[in-house]
Amino acid sequence: MAQKPKLSVYWASSCGGCEIALINLHERILDVDAALDFVFCPCLLDTKKKDVEAMPDKSIAVTLFNGAIGSSDNQEMAYLLRRKSQLLFAFGACSWQGGIPALANFQHRAEYLEAIYRPGPPLANPDDALPALQTKVAEGELELPALFDSVKALDEVVDVDYFVPGCPPEPHQIWGIVEALIAGKTLPPKGSVIGAGTSTVCEECRRKKSGKRIARFRRTYEVQPDPDTCLLEQGIACMGIATREGCGALCPMVNMPCIGCYGPPEGTRDQGAKMVAALGSVLDVGKYSGMNEHQVAQKADAVWDSLADCVGTFYKFSVAGSILKGRSR
Repeated sequence: MAQKPKLSVYWASSCGGCEIALINLHERILDVDAALDFVFCPCLLDTKKKDVEAMPDKSIAVTLFNGAIGSSDNQEMAYLLRRKSQLLFAFGACSWQGGIPALANFQHRAEYLEAIYRPGPPLANPDDALPALQTKVAEGELELPALFDSVKALDEVVDVDYFVPGCPPEPHQIWGIVEALIAGKTLPPKGSVIGAGTSTVCEECRRKKSGKRIARFRRTYEVQPDPDTCLLEQGIACMGIATREGCGALCPMVNMPCIGCYGPPEGTRDQGAKMVAALGSVLDVGKYSGMNEHQVAQKADAVWDSLADCVGTFYKFSVAGSILKGRSR
């Protein structure tokens, strides 16, 4: 019998939800097993790093690499799996644009280590210690990966063939990849975003848009949204206007704002900048007549000040892929 193409899945700096999304294929996971040899996935299989190192270069047909690159271990595995794989997919928001881990780029490494390990009463740290690369114990010396000064997207470290957005990707996206491999279909040009459209979530959203201006922003707990009206027009910071379509507008369908996990739409370099530009045209600062430039700016600032966390809202999933990159970069 001919050998089945090999499939691997790896988890770098991320929550691990993308592996679980693979299981969301439900009974189709049996088709995956029938057509592909699932050789490496630390979350699900007991294959070790040394086993991958022993494989011939390019012997893995496809690797779905999820998670950002935030440590020396992440980077080492990215190099290894790039070398061993014919096709490398940046699988999910964190590997494509840095995801939530890349929000750490707005702080220095020492600041967030301090916040994690030395903040308050619930933490038992009597020696006031921070993680060290080497720690001697009775059994020998323990080693930890080096934590980088900034978190990067996968394609900043290695060459990436395709990008699959989402936190996590939806089952239809994953199946589209697997089905193409099984059927031997021709894939899009290298560098393409797979499983999503080119426009915005607003194009998929069924909520009614009337062009209403925003006088202030509200958190989701502060208001009971009208189920039929555009959430942004109700003052809820919905990222649909600056986020790539493909999810089916699932969050707005259940009265929750889009949080931007599908990244920027086609042709947009910076998701946050697109959101700021879009909002700048719909802020309600009153009538311009009779107001000087300073008064208009004050009114605009008052609207912006009602938004609790601009960075966490506009760049929740896309810091590493943005123009900003974060403070430490």
